[in-house]
Amino acid sequence: MKRRILIIEDEIDIARIVKDYLNINGYETAIAENGQDAWHLIHTLNPEFIILDLTLPDIDGIELCRQIREEVDTPILILSARGSDTDKVLGLGYGADDYMTKPFSFTELVARINAHLRRFESLEKKKENDSILQFGKNVIDKSAYKVTVDSKAVSLSAKEFELLYFLAKHKNQVFTKTQLLDAVWGYTNYGDENTITVYVRRIREKFEIDPSNPKYLKTIWGVGYKFSFDEE
Repeated sequence: MKRRILIIEDEIDIARIVKDYLNINGYETAIAENGQDAWHLIHTLNPEFIILDLTLPDIDGIELCRQIREEVDTPILILSARGSDTDKVLGLGYGADDYMTKPFSFTELVARINAHLRRFESLEKKKENDSILQFGKNVIDKSAYKVTVDSKAVSLSAKEFELLYFLAKHKNQVFTKTQLLDAVWGYTNYGDENTITVYVRRIREKFEIDPSNPKYLKTIWGVGYKFSFDEE
């Protein structure tokens, strides 16, 4: 399947030349001549790469870059005649992954796109792999908020899952109740530490074969809890 690239450029002649060159190099492309059209195509086309000009009729390109980055992780390459250090610093600071000035080399443009797409794909695969934790026949899948114990699905509440995943992600590391409140609930000053005790008990009842003698979710007396797993 061809990779989708969105070209946000108000100079239509330049946009069409870039589009034609990228099409020749195996990409599927679309053109947006302003910020409004860009948002429509971002939501409908779901591009895998964005080429962004800074001079647009309805919005400054740097501001549009900031808005796009708040919503999606898609790689952004700014392609602009504005080549000052200030523009480059602002563009990269607001979320662009790369910056090229006009006039530019089409060969270099394609090389940079390819490099960013390879890097982005590698990061996405790493995220996907990191989201699945497996301990024997037990699996904790962060992407699906799904837990299976001995190949059977177990129903956990969102916070039960997040606490279990956090501890399992940091296997063999001991956390105090305060640290767990901060990591999972996001507060420490007014949190009730008994919340952790209750949630640990609930998780053990669902995740452990023998909740009174837990194999995974261990209590470290006087300190807190840890998730441990030793291959048998």
